Amino acid sequence: MLLRTLALQLRLCRFHSTARGSSGARVAVVLSGCGVFDGSEIHEASAILVHLSRGGADFQVYAPNVSQMHVIDHVKGEAAAESRNVLVESARIARGQVLDLVRLRAEDHDAVIFPGGFGAAKNLSTFATDGKDCQVIPDVHRVLTEFHKAQKPIGLCCIAPVLAAKVLPGVEVTVGHEEDEGGRWPYAGTAAAIKAMGAKHRVTEVDQAHVDSENKIVTTSAFMCETKLHQIFDGIGEMVQRVLKLTAK
Repeated sequence: MLLRTLALQLRLCRFHSTARGSSGARVAVVLSGCGVFDGSEIHEASAILVHLSRGGADFQVYAPNVSQMHVIDHVKGEAAAESRNVLVESARIARGQVLDLVRLRAEDHDAVIFPGGFGAAKNLSTFATDGKDCQVIPDVHRVLTEFHKAQKPIGLCCIAPVLAAKVLPGVEVTVGHEEDEGGRWPYAGTAAAIKAMGAKHRVTEVDQAHVDSENKIVTTSAFMCETKLHQIFDGIGEMVQRVLKLTAK
C-alpha cells in the first residue's frame, strides 16, 4: 500500500518549467525511447529540459507509440531478446508526463526540439540501417513539415539533424566535424550522408550551435563528439537559447 501511494505521489509531481520573467515559449520535446544505444540519449534529453526550464519555457514531452527497433543491453553493448515500446520507455525520462506523438500539432507550440541518441536513427527513422536512403516515420515527418511550414523553430542535436536533412532538403545543419580526427569525432561520416540527402553541413565545435536562419533550424553536435560532459551541456544550452530566441517570445 505504501509503495502504491508513493508511486502515485511521484506521478503527480510534474515538471515545473515556467520561471519568472520567462520567455513564455511553448516547446514540444520529442523523445525516441530511453538509452543512448536504442532510444534518446538521456543526458541530452535532460540537458534540453534543464535549459528550457532555465529559459522560462513551458514544455511538453512527446514520443511515438511504436516498438523499438531492438533493445540494447547497455552493460554488454549487445542486443537483448526482448521488445520495448518507445512511448513507455520515454516516460522514464519524462517522469510519466509524456503524450503520444500523434497528438503533437504545430499550432499548439512555438517550437519543437529533438534530442539525439540512436533512437533517432532507429526508432524515429531507419537511418541506422539505411543511411542516406532512410525513411522517417510518418508522425516525425508530419511534425517536421508542420513546424517548418508554420515557420516555427526546430532544434535538433547529435544524430537527430539527419531527420531534418531527410525531410527538409536544402536545410543547413551540423553534426560537428567532417573528419574523425583520431577518434574525437567517431560519427563524422554522418556529415557525408547529410550532404547526400540534399542538405548542407556546417562544421562547428561541440559547444556551438548552428542556426539556419532562413529555415529556423538550430542544430548542435552534442555526443557526436568525444569530449567532456559540460561542453556537450553548453552546446545544447546554446541550441536551446537560439531556439527560444527564434520564437520571438
